[in-house]
Amino acid sequence: MLNQPTIEKLQALRLLVMAEAWNVQGKNPKISTLSFDERFGMLVDAEYMARDNRRLDRLLKDAQLRYPTACIEDVEPASSRGLDKAQLRQFATGTWIHEHLNIVFSGKTGVGKSYIACAVGNNACRKGHRVLYRRVPRLLDELALARAEGSYGKQLAKLSKVEVLILDDWGLGSLKEAHRSDLLEVLEDRYARLSTIVTCQLPIEKWHSWIADPTIADAILDRLVRNAYKVDLTGPTRRPEVTKAN
Repeated sequence: MLNQPTIEKLQALRLLVMAEAWNVQGKNPKISTLSFDERFGMLVDAEYMARDNRRLDRLLKDAQLRYPTACIEDVEPASSRGLDKAQLRQFATGTWIHEHLNIVFSGKTGVGKSYIACAVGNNACRKGHRVLYRRVPRLLDELALARAEGSYGKQLAKLSKVEVLILDDWGLGSLKEAHRSDLLEVLEDRYARLSTIVTCQLPIEKWHSWIADPTIADAILDRLVRNAYKVDLTGPTRRPEVTKAN
């Protein structure tokens, strides 16, 4: 088979999808009706799409989203919900990521904060951005463990490379002194460079009392809230719908 040496060379170059597409073309009697440019374009498109899909799969896996299938197109904007169409379109464009802006979703339990944050994160992955989801209590535990193991700096460096960091359940429980410093370190590394999404039940005006250190509270709010979209979600609980379109 004359095509076999070409297929083997494509495989050696790790162009596996292109090799398979070339093999399929060779078995199609109607392929001769297409020009060389058309056939070559089809091969390149097949390889490109396969690589793009693999990259998206890897980004979504690494993001560890609480709701990995949450889709921004399924989020229902409504003025009665506190989220309008213009805001949702803005989040969908991804411009806020390039501008290194943040988003704060606040509201009572069950209004869809975590789901929408994951939907925005999923959309960021589809646009090729590195995303990471963490519940704040778990993140603080991970940083405490890293400090004990001597890998604290490495862990901070890892977080500083994530283009969109989702901090879910901000404001739950009480903070120890080390926790306050940890949050400030994480946000300091991201300020004006990377984007952060926060979900919280606690209104922003009560963050000072939760952080319980005026100096650190001022520093955290300056780095997180001053350049953030603030969305106060309202309405009835949506928890029964969490596995459906939100």
